[in-house]
Amino acid sequence: MAPRNHVGVERAFSMVSGNITVFSGRAPCRAEMWRVLVQLVGIVVLWWCIAVAEAEYVKYKDPKQPLNVRISDLLTRMTLEEKIGQMVQIDRIVATTEIMKNYSIGSVLSGGGSTPLPEASAADWVNMVNMLQKGSLSSRLGIPLIYGIDAVHGHNNVYNATIFPHNVGLGATRDAELVRRIGDATALEVRATGIPYVFAPCIAVCRDPRWGRCYESYSEDHKIVEEMTDIILGLQGEAPNGSRKAVPYVGGKYELYEWNKVAACAKHFVGDGGTTRGINENNTVIDMHNLLSIHMPAYADSIFKGVSTIMVSYSSWNGIKMHANQYLVTRFLKETLKFKGFVISDWEGIDRITSPPHSNYSYSVQAGIQAGIDMVMVPFNYIEFIDDLTYMVKHKIISMERIDDAVRRILLVKFTMGLFENPMSDLSLVNELGKQEHRDLAREAVRKSLVLLKNGKNANDPLLPLPKKASKILVAGTHADNLGYQCGGWTITWQGFNGNNYTRGTTILSAITSTVNPSTKVVYRENPDGDFVRSNNFAFAIVVVGEYPYAETVGDSVNLTMVDPGTDVIRNVCKSVKCVVVIISGRPIVIEPYMNLIDALVAAWLPGTEGQGLTDVLFGDYGFSGKLSRTWFKSVDQLPMNVGDSHYDPLFPFGFGLTTETVMARTTSSGVEGRPNIFIITALAFFSLYLGTTLD
Repeated sequence: MAPRNHVGVERAFSMVSGNITVFSGRAPCRAEMWRVLVQLVGIVVLWWCIAVAEAEYVKYKDPKQPLNVRISDLLTRMTLEEKIGQMVQIDRIVATTEIMKNYSIGSVLSGGGSTPLPEASAADWVNMVNMLQKGSLSSRLGIPLIYGIDAVHGHNNVYNATIFPHNVGLGATRDAELVRRIGDATALEVRATGIPYVFAPCIAVCRDPRWGRCYESYSEDHKIVEEMTDIILGLQGEAPNGSRKAVPYVGGKYELYEWNKVAACAKHFVGDGGTTRGINENNTVIDMHNLLSIHMPAYADSIFKGVSTIMVSYSSWNGIKMHANQYLVTRFLKETLKFKGFVISDWEGIDRITSPPHSNYSYSVQAGIQAGIDMVMVPFNYIEFIDDLTYMVKHKIISMERIDDAVRRILLVKFTMGLFENPMSDLSLVNELGKQEHRDLAREAVRKSLVLLKNGKNANDPLLPLPKKASKILVAGTHADNLGYQCGGWTITWQGFNGNNYTRGTTILSAITSTVNPSTKVVYRENPDGDFVRSNNFAFAIVVVGEYPYAETVGDSVNLTMVDPGTDVIRNVCKSVKCVVVIISGRPIVIEPYMNLIDALVAAWLPGTEGQGLTDVLFGDYGFSGKLSRTWFKSVDQLPMNVGDSHYDPLFPFGFGLTTETVMARTTSSGVEGRPNIFIITALAFFSLYLGTTLD
């Protein structure tokens, strides 16, 4: 047996700080023993910490990992229930932090008019979105939600937001750069409320103005619609030079604070603007060649520009519901056009696969998911959807490969947006909502969208531009002093609103009053009778009439007439005084019977909150420049009628639009940039000196 002093540790070592402590064979003292023990405990603790750190490290949480590696890593960790949860979008009305956590819900939306509070501030919106996001982040895998909202002409659900002209007016500008700047501003205002995803732009090609969504379309001409997809670059940002095209891209940081871009959604795939007789959600009867040449080009452009999501249309193509059309959604959109983002249904879109809606929901779920829809805007019945889809996957009615494809696409967009690194919003952008710079941009858009259809009873006697100084002028009509009417549908609520109290803006009457000379008396009567007009000796009259706000099927119309008493106002006013008639509408409406009464006619479309854009042009601070992006018919009996048709006989053809010069340009010579000619000024100065000398 070895001596006792060799029974203890022969060697003690410590890896702390890379040092090894070696003791000889002698018995260590008590202090040395404690030191060795502490070192050994330190080693164990260090190894434990390393093991915990390695256990906690997951690739999907590491922003340094390649995108596909992160997606694949997360996908392998997800249960079937978590995957299906990511495919669900619910309305905020039914969303709670517990539901977000327990069901791994992938997305929440605000439908039209679905707000956290009446007249909710940007901070109210941020707090609501963050509350729901905390629920998502507390789930097992912490996958952030993506919150979506309709922002089809500015951040239109939100009180105090800038409301831009609807697309029908923007199409008349022919200005893709302007539309891109509108995308920039809209993205900022949406991000100001903590929301990273918008259901815009609508890239429908409206072929029949009887359709209630025609104002959401830029034009009857697909080429104009293609140009206007530049709004996607404003909403999402443009991928840096040298980066891959045709993949979802959302970029941009605002100074040192929040992201200033949002994921966009091109809608509604495909052919929604070509339905029979313009009936909403109806059947588009068209061959493949014309579908591809008229309705599809803007989608190819949107994909090339990096659009993140695409929404499917309620409508059918040759009798097949688009929400169940596997050929177009999967084989063409995903495989032929190589769309990499996710496909989302419309509101209760899969329910409407059957008639009546929701009559065979399990079939609708199967048909919609197998068609290629990745995220379903449920928006309320989420438990039924989850249960039905789970059953179908477990019983191999729907393949796991289809589920994985859907979830992979959803995760790709979320990772691309930076949601995993920056899931929460703060209040750093709240002052972007409705800020003056954006209102000035909207005002610019209004004046560029206006189309002058008539100017004077004959070409030698134009009425416009109007003088700012006059003894007394009349402003009349249902739409002259109504902010809701001039904004149209999809403003604050789904169907829009009536009056001036639901958001902030400038009515046309207010704009006129602030534009004219202070000495000019402005008299307003919504519906004046002829005797009143004749007895007041007005210098001229501005009549503002048109359509009530509407959205979707509510706006379908077989007669396309202005609301009462619009025609009576035109007759009573224009028979007695020189008048300019301003039409506030989402499409061409019947006007031909009244043309002989009208001195000047302006199509103002649905201009939004900034009424000064109209007076800028009426009174000559800027000239008219807009061109019709839609054919203006003589009679509804001619419809559908689009440029190039064999029976084309319009009141005003596609592309028509008179122009005017600014008052400044008319009162000066043709010197550079409209400034008075320096030679004339010099000559006048010498002449004045000569005249003064002669008189002396």
